[in-house]
Amino acid sequence: MKALILAAGYATRLRPLTDTRAKELLPVGGRPIIDAIVESIGEVTDVDEIHVVTNARKAPAFEAWAAGRDVIVHDDGTSSNDDRLGAIGDIQFVIESAAIDDDLLVIAGDNLFDFSLAALVAFWRSKAPASVLAVRDVGSLELASRYGIVSLDGDDRVVEFLEKPEHPPSTLAATATYLYDREHLPLVATYLEEGNAPDQPGRLVAWLKTREPVYGWRFDEGWFDIGDQEQLLEADNRLRATRGLPTKETYSPE
Repeated sequence: MKALILAAGYATRLRPLTDTRAKELLPVGGRPIIDAIVESIGEVTDVDEIHVVTNARKAPAFEAWAAGRDVIVHDDGTSSNDDRLGAIGDIQFVIESAAIDDDLLVIAGDNLFDFSLAALVAFWRSKAPASVLAVRDVGSLELASRYGIVSLDGDDRVVEFLEKPEHPPSTLAATATYLYDREHLPLVATYLEEGNAPDQPGRLVAWLKTREPVYGWRFDEGWFDIGDQEQLLEADNRLRATRGLPTKETYSPE
């Protein structure tokens, strides 16, 4: 099994902070966001390679961060939000660049969570061959409108996936953690060749579920999707408090 952390976006909602810093390298709770993700991946004994995909502007910072770590950094060659490949495009970019022919665990680089990836993998094994995504009840229809919303059947198979619906049918949200079965990886290229949108990885799930079995793994543990200043400050203070560090009134990477 291979793992891929998506870190090629331009984080425009966090500007000007992200004009000079990669969002995924911003400290939250006293350490870079991506460090927590790598640590969680390390709990999955099946994973034998960790890949990080980023863009040309952020690549030097990620190369410096990766020095001395068992992580492979990929520069997708883009330099602005206008020419970005999109999350799905970046998944395919790494599949091709690294010649990946294996099960692939994909995690957004701004995704902080307390659940066990090993538990997700165990669930996936119980459903294989299939692909799986982590889902959580966010408890609010207002919040749900910001995320991909999932409907599951009695066996937890995905029967509907709506990307950021204006009127969400439920509060069960996808959390940008996916495990794609090896047999499904070639379909990423098919999805893109058909002219489908290359951004927002939930769109791939919505397309894939009509062709192959895709299941939702439910969790109740903590989860932060760091998309704006408010979410960044909340995540930072929550994790700082758990580590006995003083909280902040405004976010600062210092």
